[in-house]
Amino acid sequence: MSYDVTLLTEDDLFLFNEGTHYRLYHKLGAHPFTANGVEGTYFAVWAPNAAHVFVMGDFNGWDKTRLPLQARGQSGIWEGFVPGVKKGAVYKYHIVSRHARYKVDKADPLAFHSEVAPKTASVVCDLEYSWGDQAWMQERRRHNSHGAPVSIYEVHLGSWMQAQSPRPRHLTYRELASRLSDYVKRMGFTHVEFMPVMEHPFYGSWGYQVTGYFAPTSRYGTPQDFMYLIDCLHQNGIGVILDWVPSHFATDEHGLAFFDGTHLYEHADSRKGFHPDWGSYIFNYGRHEVQSFLLSNAVFWLDQYHVDGLRVDAVASMLYLDYSRKHGDWIPNPYGGRENLEAISFLRRFNEEIYRSFPDTQTIAEESTAWPMVSRPTYVGGLGFGMKWDMGWMHDMLQYMKKDPIFRKFHQNNLTFRLVYAFNENFVLPLSHDEVVQGKGSLLRQMPGDDWQRFANLRLLFGYMVGQPGKKLLFMGGEFGQWNEWYHETSLDWRLVEHAPHSGVQKFVQDVLHLYRSEPALHELDFDAPGFEWVDYGDYEGSVVSFLRRGRSTSDVFLVVANFTPVPRYGYRVGVPRGGQWREMINSNAGEYGGAGHGNLGSVEASPGTCYGRPHGLTLTLPPLSILFFKNVQ
Repeated sequence: MSYDVTLLTEDDLFLFNEGTHYRLYHKLGAHPFTANGVEGTYFAVWAPNAAHVFVMGDFNGWDKTRLPLQARGQSGIWEGFVPGVKKGAVYKYHIVSRHARYKVDKADPLAFHSEVAPKTASVVCDLEYSWGDQAWMQERRRHNSHGAPVSIYEVHLGSWMQAQSPRPRHLTYRELASRLSDYVKRMGFTHVEFMPVMEHPFYGSWGYQVTGYFAPTSRYGTPQDFMYLIDCLHQNGIGVILDWVPSHFATDEHGLAFFDGTHLYEHADSRKGFHPDWGSYIFNYGRHEVQSFLLSNAVFWLDQYHVDGLRVDAVASMLYLDYSRKHGDWIPNPYGGRENLEAISFLRRFNEEIYRSFPDTQTIAEESTAWPMVSRPTYVGGLGFGMKWDMGWMHDMLQYMKKDPIFRKFHQNNLTFRLVYAFNENFVLPLSHDEVVQGKGSLLRQMPGDDWQRFANLRLLFGYMVGQPGKKLLFMGGEFGQWNEWYHETSLDWRLVEHAPHSGVQKFVQDVLHLYRSEPALHELDFDAPGFEWVDYGDYEGSVVSFLRRGRSTSDVFLVVANFTPVPRYGYRVGVPRGGQWREMINSNAGEYGGAGHGNLGSVEASPGTCYGRPHGLTLTLPPLSILFFKNVQ
């Protein structure tokens, strides 16, 4: 019996081939279906250079040629309905190419679920789930807006926390849900950012070498289990950002590479199609069907998984044709330049579609160069991202903090330079996983001095990040002073938080993040120049800086003062714009944080008289290696 079943309309085919189909996941892949009263599954896959395409699986003894799919006109799509194939069935496509007698078994590029690695087949699955995050979804615009406090906790799901008995193992999505939600909520982070969860064969790639773009990795559970994790986070008021990797993909035979005996998803010329740094393939952004695939994938996670934002990995590698390439190893664009015009067009379309369909979400670029207007709208010539990582701040700040304080006076510019450009983009200040791997050591180990000074420096670093304009991102483990460099195979060393001063660092991060969230002056104008004003950045000898943070209301004013030496400063004068009382809201040297307890007895009264060009002044005690936050409570 034949079944004339298709989910594809002529409009679908037109839009797909035009590069403007943004919901392919409803049409391609494997979809459980009932035809003429018979249950089965409809399969559809793009393989335009195939002579034959077959579906095989545990339902037909993995016979490669018993179940042929049919070509759909000239679209390049092969489709067919297989009766009796239900949810949970395991399958692959057997592709016989028109070229060079090439035959290969491929996982489904649009599969929603995969076998647990190292197995590589796809699994028939639907995405039915009863969501409980309606309240979050209705109000998430407020949580994701540029004027909202955004403090992101970057998480690698397999190593954040592991079960230890009877032997160490990954926690499942469902096991992580309440533990992670409770912890993130208690600590004061507003969002979590998951390192790539899309299916990947090599665990050591941390998810950045993707084979299954539409499937959350099965290592931790099913798609519904991952939905449960996101749902739980949302119900606890926590946003979810996914790391998304459209810049390159894995070369594994079962994945997208050389899919139908041709370079279908990637460029055929290795000078454009192969990434020398990561040993992976680069998408052909000029191919319309690849555009439909990638844009549909971006939409998929926001649509089907309620995700609140996408952090786009390695944007610089997409923008430049000569990225990490020597002379002669790259092909200029038609105008002779190094800019990848196809990738630029793709990124703009990506951002336009995301903000058109999901205006209450954010896209964030990891872009490491000075490419202009990354986080400016496309209609003014920008790339259209909502935010951009400030890699320059990260580099300058860590270079400064690594130095012995006696030499910091020669490098004050590292502290202050970012304010020259801080409002050119909508910046996120990142202290990410990249800063604690490959021999760099943990953040704590990168700090100079004895153990007391290391912890004081770490608290100072975190406090300075929170005080600066821009949204915040911190990789897991940093918030309690993990000693060891991050390793993806093992859990964070949670036993450390049972002991001071690790618990002190954790308490400081918790308090300063809650302060950041509760005080408009510290977040409302993160992206606007009126939200920041230097008081004094010229005390090189003392390695002290002071600045004001303001909110939209003229009554919201904070003073932040940081002392980057182990020398306490007594009677230190700082100018302020108002009289009255200035309450010490946070002091990183407080005893509860592991400090010595030196400070200003809770508040300081401003005295009249010009000080640093301002009508009032404060006389402060600046503890060693410390940062202080004062609020005017006039």
